[in-house]
Amino acid sequence: KGYRVGDVLDIFSKAAHAPKMNLFINAALMGFIPKSVKKGLMALAPVRRIKNAVMKDLGIPEDMLTFVNYPTRFDCRDTEAALKGSGIACPDLNDYAWRLWDYWERHLDPALFIDRSLRGATGGKVVLVTGGSSGIGLAAAIKFAEAGAITLICARDEAKLAEAVKEIKAAAGKDAQIHSYACDIADEAGCAGLIQWCNDEFGGVDFLINNAGRSIRRAIESSYDRFHDFQRTMDLNYFGCLRVTMGLLPGMVAKKKGHVVNISSIGVLTNAPRFSAYVASKAALDAWTRCASSEFADTGVTFTTINMPLVRTPMIAPTAIYKNVPTLAPEEAGDMIAQACINKPVRIATRLGIS
Repeated sequence: KGYRVGDVLDIFSKAAHAPKMNLFINAALMGFIPKSVKKGLMALAPVRRIKNAVMKDLGIPEDMLTFVNYPTRFDCRDTEAALKGSGIACPDLNDYAWRLWDYWERHLDPALFIDRSLRGATGGKVVLVTGGSSGIGLAAAIKFAEAGAITLICARDEAKLAEAVKEIKAAAGKDAQIHSYACDIADEAGCAGLIQWCNDEFGGVDFLINNAGRSIRRAIESSYDRFHDFQRTMDLNYFGCLRVTMGLLPGMVAKKKGHVVNISSIGVLTNAPRFSAYVASKAALDAWTRCASSEFADTGVTFTTINMPLVRTPMIAPTAIYKNVPTLAPEEAGDMIAQACINKPVRIATRLGIS
């Protein structure tokens, strides 16, 4: 029995538990389009760029396009002639396609051999965690150090950083590669020093965790004469993260790899009263990240936004009402950051955010 290419694709799609083709286009119809028209369209710069990008992503040589409409026929007549009289016959494709797929899926699929642990993703890699002296940042830094990453942490308080380094080494072992840098990323000069330190001492970073942040709980009506509340949150939560990210992005692009994890908030997905300054600053970072993800899609640099729910950290301690609200432990938040580095999704949110 003969099969068209579309039929073959459908048979293997069924074996792979994938949907069938909705529409088949007869390639012979392309013959009715004058060659001059086809060449003219393919010569257009936008079409050429899209074509080159698609072929590059698929890993297919551009010359292969020459053979897209090449008349090709595969048959088993020679095989049938060789087997004649042996009692062995070529089975129908429908009868064995699933066996081929099953064998590939069980034994040959490249995904089977990928180390999907945090060590596999970050071991030996340079990871920078901002706000790494306490809370979520410290919990994440411990996980990275335990996984064998070259872990860099920064925060404003030098004494707290020193204590954090001791705590990380106690958890990950004395041989853990952990380094600290004291700076305020809301300060332009301090941020520039951090970026230079990362580039000069470690050749840039492979993973950037933008965790440093500030939260303010105050009603807008109580902020009429406190515009600095909005400035302070934007300076750290938005501009500070941007300075670090944009300072380290050139190195990632040059290496054609890198991952940025931005710790956002569940508040961005809601309309939390009294948190307008904080939520607005995080929403700005979310929007920037969405744009950056598109712009850097072809560079090997990826971005993840984590809409983090409430975590029991020093940042929420001043708000007494949170003592009776369900929260995550810093270690659970650290697990979310670890998953962001392993799987590199566009966004992570819990059931408290997106169901």
